[in-house]
Amino acid sequence: METLDAIKTRRSIREFSGKTVSNEALEQILEAGRWAPSGMNNQPWRFIVVSDKKTKNIVAKQTHYDDIINSASYAIAVFYDADSGYDRTKDVLSIGACIQNMLLAAHSLGLGACWLGEILKNRENIAQLLGAPACYELMAVIALGQSTENPQGDRKEMNELVYKWI
Repeated sequence: METLDAIKTRRSIREFSGKTVSNEALEQILEAGRWAPSGMNNQPWRFIVVSDKKTKNIVAKQTHYDDIINSASYAIAVFYDADSGYDRTKDVLSIGACIQNMLLAAHSLGLGACWLGEILKNRENIAQLLGAPACYELMAVIALGQSTENPQGDRKEMNELVYKWI
């Protein structure tokens, strides 16, 4: 899949078929995240991959979107490792790039994924439930699975987004 096509056709998938995602595909998606840019190459992201149904259900109870997590093959908790950081703003932006790489990789493999942010209201609970070290701060949970939907999307016109071109 061409990069620009992947960017323009990727959508947040919220319904999954329940079919298993291969370990190879999961590893490719994590690998894509690993190669995201980061300031001073500090790579401040850390992952906890949840596939166990009981654990996914416990994590899912921390959000209004529990059906998304419960129907996914995996829930990937993405953390900021404060001990590896050097500038919080730059590090958080890097983690956003990491997550985007993972979403695009999933899409390019024919899988669906959804970046869940509402769950952050319970970030401390999630970290504790998953046994994350104290220096880890939850940035997002990515639900990953075989998609059952093909949502359409639109974007604002460019003239609504570019304030000034000098």
